[in-house]
This record gives sequence, structure tokens and C-alpha cells, in this order.
Amino acid sequence: MEGERRRQFSRHRHDRENYHEADLVPLAALISREMKVDRMERLQIRSGFAAQSKKGEDFLFMKEDCQRVAGSTSSTFSSFAIFDGHNGSAAAMFSKENLLSHIMGAIPQGLGRDEWLKSLPRALVAGFVKTDKEFQRRGSLLIFCMSLFIICFWVRIFLLYFCSFVGETSGTTATFVIIDRRIVTVASVGDSRCILDTEDGGVTLLTVDHRLEENAEERQRVTASGGEVGRLSILGGREIGPLRCWPGGLCLSRSIGDMDVGEYIVPVPYVKQVKLPSAGGRLIIASDGVWDALSSETAAKCCRGLPAELAAKLVVKEALRTRGLRDDTTCIVVDIIPPENLSLSPSPQRKKSKLKSLFFGNHSSRKLAKRLAALNMVEELFEEGSAKLAERLGNEAVALQRGSSSCLFVCAICQVNLAPSEGFSVHAGAIFSTSSKPWEGPFLCSTCRDKKDAMEGKRPSGVKVV
Repeated sequence: MEGERRRQFSRHRHDRENYHEADLVPLAALISREMKVDRMERLQIRSGFAAQSKKGEDFLFMKEDCQRVAGSTSSTFSSFAIFDGHNGSAAAMFSKENLLSHIMGAIPQGLGRDEWLKSLPRALVAGFVKTDKEFQRRGSLLIFCMSLFIICFWVRIFLLYFCSFVGETSGTTATFVIIDRRIVTVASVGDSRCILDTEDGGVTLLTVDHRLEENAEERQRVTASGGEVGRLSILGGREIGPLRCWPGGLCLSRSIGDMDVGEYIVPVPYVKQVKLPSAGGRLIIASDGVWDALSSETAAKCCRGLPAELAAKLVVKEALRTRGLRDDTTCIVVDIIPPENLSLSPSPQRKKSKLKSLFFGNHSSRKLAKRLAALNMVEELFEEGSAKLAERLGNEAVALQRGSSSCLFVCAICQVNLAPSEGFSVHAGAIFSTSSKPWEGPFLCSTCRDKKDAMEGKRPSGVKVV
């Protein structure tokens, strides 16, 4: 009996020793593992651009030292954008100078990186709408001043010409990219495009084309909001050119600016957020001068293996060779590269007998293929393209605000402070609507509520409801 107990004790002690040897990891190994993961997350950014100007209405934005937390160099991210103006360059210039600050102003303070990234899609929506609102407000102020000083016919003609010259009725597309380690977030209105090319040769489209000719959903939204969609008519009733919305004749359904068209032309962006594979990837951001000439696959393929600066020049050169300089042609190439010392290479395989391979297959090759496939996979984290603010500024934004030091009573778009009795919920609809939830935030100030209603075709902005 005593001998049996001793044997059991010896067996249990042996099992415990084996357990500790198998599962315990030295502290140095844990620290080394965490540092390796951190190095893999901190990919290198290398960028280049090229442009050929026809009208001088394309503008690009490139900044690699942006900070999530002021003064913290460990919280940096990179921003890249292309603004393709039309009917003048003022809207593109204004967006280039103000869009990033409006986006950052819409993110609650004191958030950690994960929460910051989750709040980014809604902040991009708010930033785009605020930029459009501020630009149109500036144009409205100029027109109001014009009306005060109209003395005679010739003065009126001069002032109207001046208004057109400074571009207060201009508009712009916008494709805005934010890169934080391996997370890439893209917001876009219009027909510029951003694609992602990965190591395995797969091309992922990160934007949506808002041309009425190409987008049936946007045609339906514009007509439902009170606009008309059709081609340009000439003498004899013959229709020519692409589909346009009237009044205004714009062939895009979303843009920033464009005061002279209906407010159903909205600045609410399509937003997509993805996580890059460990091997990184290449972004190609370009205006329609490139995409009218090249497909996404052709643009990615023609510059593979080249550094970013040379790649951008080659994309523009290929577009001009294919179609000629018919429009401003601008391209930004951004390479997101893992550190060289962490480059992945297949591990050496052990030799297997032919007989074993015949019966069991090449198991290690299959494992390696699966491992490499996982490393090259692009993970989609967020995608939304609705033009309705109630769907884009949802209740999660309120939860983020409550968890931060920001005041709950602020306009979700323009960030002005609201008294508890002020503000209109983005969910507020018709009085007897079962979907209306006017007590739920986020909330809008009166002018942003007017803009929301105008974009949805409920009433023109500036028309108050008593």
C-alpha cells in the first residue's frame, strides 16, 4: 500500500514537472515576442507622387507625421489625399487646407488607439460634411455681400463674374486616406479612386465610383431626393454625353462644394477600413485622369517592383500614353513595408520518403501554403456608403463621447456646444413615424439639421420649421 502511494506521488511530480517545462515561457522570450509583434505593426511608409496639369484643378495632400495625441511621437499616423476640382479650384484648395482638422475635431479626446480607430469612420463623415458646410457658408456670405452692393446692371455683371472667378460655386471630389500601422481607412466622394495592391498580386478597390453613369443606387437616391437625371440635350432633342443631375448638370452624385446644384449632391463619403497583411501593401490613389485611361489591375501591374516615386510617374505616363492629356492627371503611390529584418521566407522543409508522401501527402507544404495565404490576406474591418447621416452617425458615437472627456452636448458635425434644451437628434423624423427616435443622440445644431434635411430631400436648407 505504501509502495503504491509512493509510485502515484512520483508519477504526479513527474507530470507537474513536464507541465511546467511545456507551458512556462521565460520572461525574456515574452518580451522579445511582444517587441517583435510591435515591430511588425510599425510598418515603414514610403510615398511618391506625379502629376500632369491640364486645368490646374487637382490638388494633393501628403503628411506622414500626424499625431493622434498632441505631443506624442508614438501616436503618429499618415494622411494622403487627392482633391479633383471642377468649375474652379477654390473647393479643392479649401478642402486640402481644412479637411484633416475637421476630421480630427470630430474625434472625442482621450481615446486609446483601438477606440480612436473605431471612431474614425464617423469622424470622416462629420469632417467631410463640415468642410462642405463651411465652404458653402463662405460662398453664401460672398453672394449676400454682392446683393448689398448691387448699384447698377454693370456692377452686378462684374460681381457675378468675380464670384465665378474666385470659384465659390466650384466643387471637388475627395479621396482621403489615413494609415495607422496596418490599419488603412479611406473616405471618398466623387470619381477619384484608391486601390490596394498586395504581395500576392491581388488588387482591392477601397473606394466607390459616384458617377451617375456608373452607379444605379446613386441615380435612385438623387431622383428620390427631388433631382432629375438625364443627358445633355441639344437642338433637335438629341441627348449627348454622360448622365447628369439637374439643375446644375453635374455628372457626380457626391462632392464637396457645388453651390449651384441641388443639395441632393451630398458630401457624405463612402468609407472603408481594412487591415493589411503582415507583408504590407501598396496604395495607388489617383484622380479620374488616370482611371479614365487605366483599369485598377493595369495601374497596379504596370508599376510593380518599382519604388513609390518612380511608380507614380510610370502610372501617370501610362495613362497619358493611353488617352493623352485630356484632364488633370494626378497619382500618389504609398508603399507600406514591413521592417526588412522581419521579412518572411519559407522555412526549410525536411526531406520525406516517397512512400510516406504517397500515403500522407505533403502536409508541411499545405501548412506553409495556408500560412502564406493568411499573411497575404486583407481583413475588412468596416464598410459603409449610405448617404443618410442617421445611419452614419449612430449611437456608437454617443457611447464613445460618454467614455471620453468630451461634452455630450455638441453638434456631431460642426462640434459647436449645445445647451441641454438645444440640438436635434439625427434620428428625428416625421412626428408619427415609428422609426423616429428624437430622444437618442448624437445631436445636430439647427444649421446642420437643415443641411441633413436638405440632403435627404425633405426641404431646402434655410427653410425653418415652426
